[in-house]
Amino acid sequence: MNIKRSSSLMLRHFYLIRSSFPRIFDLIYWPTVQIILWGFVSKFFTMYSDYFNNVAGVILSAAILYDFLFRSSISYNMLFLEEIWSRNIINLFVSPLRISEIIFALTSSALIRTMIGLVPAALIAIPLFGISIFELGIPLILLLFSLYLFGVTLGLLVTAGLVRFGPSFENVAWASLFFIAPLGCIYYPVEILPNWVQPIALGLPLAHIFEETRNILVNQTVSFTNIYYAICLNFIYLTLAISIFYKSFSSAKRNGTLVNIGE
Repeated sequence: MNIKRSSSLMLRHFYLIRSSFPRIFDLIYWPTVQIILWGFVSKFFTMYSDYFNNVAGVILSAAILYDFLFRSSISYNMLFLEEIWSRNIINLFVSPLRISEIIFALTSSALIRTMIGLVPAALIAIPLFGISIFELGIPLILLLFSLYLFGVTLGLLVTAGLVRFGPSFENVAWASLFFIAPLGCIYYPVEILPNWVQPIALGLPLAHIFEETRNILVNQTVSFTNIYYAICLNFIYLTLAISIFYKSFSSAKRNGTLVNIGE
């Protein structure tokens, strides 16, 4: 083995990492978020022992709903990345398709992919664990709708970054949802967060969605206030995301960077 050649290759990768913020971010991000997320989960169980009676149902239901959110966002990103990987992105943008039509097509296709993943997971949980998210009743439809809106919003923002900055923005596609997971209060109430973080969390639809999920499963009551706040916030963020996507496309088109996306 030639140590010198090996060192040269190692040095090459070091320079790649040093010159790329997304790569540095990717290295630091995953362990940090996992520690934060499960740290809050542990704190929650030590403070709220009354949840233990229904802990499996609450956690598993939250996990299924979170997976629905994750799949909706990742499916949206994957559809766009597949156009980049196949070097078809330029053909897509020079075709007669309007930007609104591309967004609609990606949104609809992502929904189909997401439902294909959700239904088996939800059904398997019934015989294996005796837990069904369908116990959430009619509010489940509104919760899924709100989760999907947020997933599409994140997908649009990541896609806007891919259009503007190219494939180097790809790592954000995988990291975006995990970045906000601790603030989404998926497995624990908002009260678990530090006081100064709570207003930030309540500014996200996720906190209201999962708070309502726990409310229905634990207290057997429905508070449409949480659902209302979640949907309103979603439409605000979705409108902003669409605007950002249009601006990113216009910027990439003006600067001539679209031709480099697929390379």
